Amino acid sequence: MEEKFPEAYADFVKVCDLLEKHYHDMQDMEFTVENGKLYMLQCRNGKRTAQAALKIACDLVDEGMKTEQEAVLMIDPRNLDTLLHPQFDAKALKAATPLGKGLGASPGAACGKVVFTADDAEAWNNRGEKVVLVRLETSPEDITGMKAAQGILTVRGGMTSHAAVVARGMGSCCVSGCGDIKMDEENKKFELAGETFHEGDFISIDGTTGNIYKGIIPTVDAQIAGEFGRVMAWADKYRKLKVRTNADTPRDAKKARELGAEGIGLCRTEHMFFDPDRIGAFREMICSETVEEREAALAKILPMQQADFEALYEALEGTPVCIRFLDPPLHEFVPTDEADIAALAAAQGKTVEYIKQVIADLHEFNPMMGHRGCRLAVTYPEIAKMQTAAVIRAAINVNKAHPDWHIVPEIMIPLVGEVKELKYVKSFVVATADEEIAAAGADLKYEVGTMIEIPRAALTADEIAKEADFFCFGTNDLTQMTYGFSRDDAGKFLNAYYDAKIFENDPFAKLDQVGVGALMKMAIKLGKAENPKLHLGICGEHGGDPTSVEFCHSIGLDYVSCSPFRVPIARLAAAQAAIKEG
Repeated sequence: MEEKFPEAYADFVKVCDLLEKHYHDMQDMEFTVENGKLYMLQCRNGKRTAQAALKIACDLVDEGMKTEQEAVLMIDPRNLDTLLHPQFDAKALKAATPLGKGLGASPGAACGKVVFTADDAEAWNNRGEKVVLVRLETSPEDITGMKAAQGILTVRGGMTSHAAVVARGMGSCCVSGCGDIKMDEENKKFELAGETFHEGDFISIDGTTGNIYKGIIPTVDAQIAGEFGRVMAWADKYRKLKVRTNADTPRDAKKARELGAEGIGLCRTEHMFFDPDRIGAFREMICSETVEEREAALAKILPMQQADFEALYEALEGTPVCIRFLDPPLHEFVPTDEADIAALAAAQGKTVEYIKQVIADLHEFNPMMGHRGCRLAVTYPEIAKMQTAAVIRAAINVNKAHPDWHIVPEIMIPLVGEVKELKYVKSFVVATADEEIAAAGADLKYEVGTMIEIPRAALTADEIAKEADFFCFGTNDLTQMTYGFSRDDAGKFLNAYYDAKIFENDPFAKLDQVGVGALMKMAIKLGKAENPKLHLGICGEHGGDPTSVEFCHSIGLDYVSCSPFRVPIARLAAAQAAIKEG
């Protein structure tokens, strides 16, 4: 154009400069040249990739067109996901047609050979195969296979199902709740849109869109541009909310720390018990007939749990670590395989029939509202005592190694709905902690708080605050119990709610500010009035959703906690909330 229409080109350059200076943003401009004369047709703010958005924001600051605050506001926090996870090659994706769709439960893209069990995922991965784990639904027992897989696809489950939460924590791709899949686990195959997939067949899944494809779609690795760190530094400069992470392993904690996490807001200790070296001892504890037998089994686990906590404290470099005591129902830990049942019976000197009866007795019609959380500690105080000893011993050891860190353990009692529950469990947590500290001759401070995840806890927060040093909102369960929706089954009917305009968003992905939010506000007001020193956070999956982070800022939380790869999203969203507030 410069060669053919030099005058029109010179005019175009001037107009481009004029429009960018006027709108203070990169412009998408339409124009034509007729008889050598330039005619501008229209302009709009140009679309951009996440990487380009960061560069444009930095360039505009450097050119004096934007302040740092204005540059931070230009970037959609949700788009940062594409910088942190592998994505499908854009050209290859254009030629592909999805066979089906589930929920985009954990972002990124994955392709690999279909496997149907966690053991197979681990075995195939060990021999160099890339795999996608396909399950009806996952459970904590599947952890090792989930880690080995490139991606996870489930028939059941929602945005806060086990598969979704664990995958986000690991930074793995996950598509959940694809109810169109006809699963045949026994014969290791499934059907989708008329296609049959057998074990070993290739499949590709997109954890951002929820799309499922036959065959291989090449992926490209995530690339974090140099501008990423600069924009994140601006975000940290202006935000008020702290950002922690939900992490259970040193690897996840270290990654979260690299991405800017300022501590752990939720460590789910149950995931630690599924290691092959300790699941046997934990099952012995479950099948024990006496307190003495349970304590003997727990004594085997204590040093392992202590080592876990020491590794987490080290990975977080002295920043706060909030450890939630055992939460899920015990049936999730018992064996289902006949060989495992026989091995457990032999280890305990009991009959196979006895072990099978214990397993049958643990069955519950609605386990997520059954014998779990603080109810386990009320029934079996020795579990909480073991975990307390592990937490305190680990903190004492790490403080000795790093005298400048001054770790203050935060012990979180889950699923409290009545202050007497918290008071009862807290009594032996405090007694155990104080005994450990005295025995070590240490000067260690610690806190005991609770997760607000039952509506009654929010309604009676003033009473609960008398016994709590902190509240952490577990909005996965709080949403589930407020709505009366199962978070694992809601995906079956939510699409009908969207079609009928009853809901605009999945309440498990974007915080319900009207209902659940009202309970949170009430709990904060009542709790703070009774205990002004109470500190407050959120550790449900909403902690990484930008609109939910803005709400958390507005109601006065001290921190949000989210899965490691959502930490940058939360940091940017928290900064935008503070800047908007002025």
